[in-house]
Amino acid sequence: MRVFCFSTAFAGRPRGPVTATTLACMSRPLIVTSDPLVSAELLRLAAAAGVEVDVAADVVAARAAWLSASVVLVGPDLLVPCAGARLGRRPGVVVLAAELDDASVWMRAVDVGAERVVFLPDGAPWLVQALGEAEATAGRSGLVLAVLGGRGGAGATTFAAALALTGGRRGLRTALVDGDCLGGGVDLVLGAELEPGLRWPDLLATSGRLPSSVADALPRVAGVSVVSWDRGPVAPVTVEVMAEVLDLARRATDLTLVDLPRALDHVAAEVLAAAACTLLVVPAEVRATAAAARVAERASLLCRDVRLVVRGPSPGDVTAPEVAATLGLPLAADLRAEPHLERDLEEGRPPGRRRRPLMVACDALLDDLLGASVARRAA
Repeated sequence: MRVFCFSTAFAGRPRGPVTATTLACMSRPLIVTSDPLVSAELLRLAAAAGVEVDVAADVVAARAAWLSASVVLVGPDLLVPCAGARLGRRPGVVVLAAELDDASVWMRAVDVGAERVVFLPDGAPWLVQALGEAEATAGRSGLVLAVLGGRGGAGATTFAAALALTGGRRGLRTALVDGDCLGGGVDLVLGAELEPGLRWPDLLATSGRLPSSVADALPRVAGVSVVSWDRGPVAPVTVEVMAEVLDLARRATDLTLVDLPRALDHVAAEVLAAAACTLLVVPAEVRATAAAARVAERASLLCRDVRLVVRGPSPGDVTAPEVAATLGLPLAADLRAEPHLERDLEEGRPPGRRRRPLMVACDALLDDLLGASVARRAA
């Protein structure tokens, strides 16, 4: 089976506070093709999955359901018209193709905002499973955010945990994924190291598409599901498994934060390519800004929306606007220092749970990042 993933990104402004109740439901899957053979094959696969679908035979018909469909399958015959019609960026677009050697399909898939290219007939089992889960997860199309530190000890893990807890506090189905096998562990930041549930070694032992039920089997604390390592030997995460975890995140959560290492390997590149936005956490210091410039350059090659979170400043250091101007990135949050934050973490109290600067910043940022998603579903 050949199924290939790549990214879709967006940015936008909020329309009021975003909670679980403001996430609009989506309609059934949409097939976009005028080819009777392709249509017949996809209808057969939908029947095998036990799912009713809508079929659009042209771009005009596709436009009506493009943004609201739980998943969109674009046939090769209408790929170019759809790419030129500016139907709107959305998650869950799958492009169908027959020839693996057709290089043009990749460029056209990017133009249409596809997350995957599926080659038939090999990809038929994947499509049946995807269609089968579309109805159960039609109300969700989770937002994936990557979090990076501009230098070592920048506080990226703490910020990712605080942002995840903010989502959980609002009732959003939220996940926090530990993408740094050499870090201290996001489970420790949340106090979830003793919580029962699946961890990376369990997920690495699986193959194929992860069912949505896996999300309910993860350790959970304060409304946040956690993907982390155990305290045994570290088994490196593969690109394939990370891609399946991100796919699960889109289907089973409203919001997923992935904490990444500064050294951007192939797995980190997979996350950055899939993330709607990357948040680069940088202390308001001259040396930290210099170090972050290299990280920002590499991250910007893989993610089209990289924003800056500045921590500080301390007396004599640079300001957040100066850091943003130096790095050439939009400023997403300017975090004032919290004297009690380090002590809270050392004593096992998760970050961002008190009405302090970190919580205020996470609330505002979450409204900004999720606002575009809600607005698009309501359109």
